[in-house]
Amino acid sequence: MQLNEIQFSDATPIDGYGPGFFRIGGQAMMGHVICTRAVAKPWGGYDDVQALLDLAGDVDVIFVGTGDEVSHIPTELRTTLETAGLGVEVMNSPAACRTYNILLSEGRRVAAALITTS
Repeated sequence: MQLNEIQFSDATPIDGYGPGFFRIGGQAMMGHVICTRAVAKPWGGYDDVQALLDLAGDVDVIFVGTGDEVSHIPTELRTTLETAGLGVEVMNSPAACRTYNILLSEGRRVAAALITTS
């Protein structure tokens, strides 16, 4: 088997995560975060809908990481995002990080909205 290192020429990948933090582009960020190709910033969680709506037109899908376990996001949040033209994929935060990085390396228009793990 041959393994190839993923190259992120113009994007910032999620390097790692742990209890209460994410490491993005070599920088540790405490708390929940939103990541896009261009920026990583703090996120207020499910009540911070506007931060996600601001991504409409720039991304096609948002991977919502729900922490350690997969759980449903609020129905109203999903409906609001989908009405704005954003695809929503829900998974636990570790899976959301991995999926985001893979699609980011392919040049896809993706974002990750991540709840910290414990």
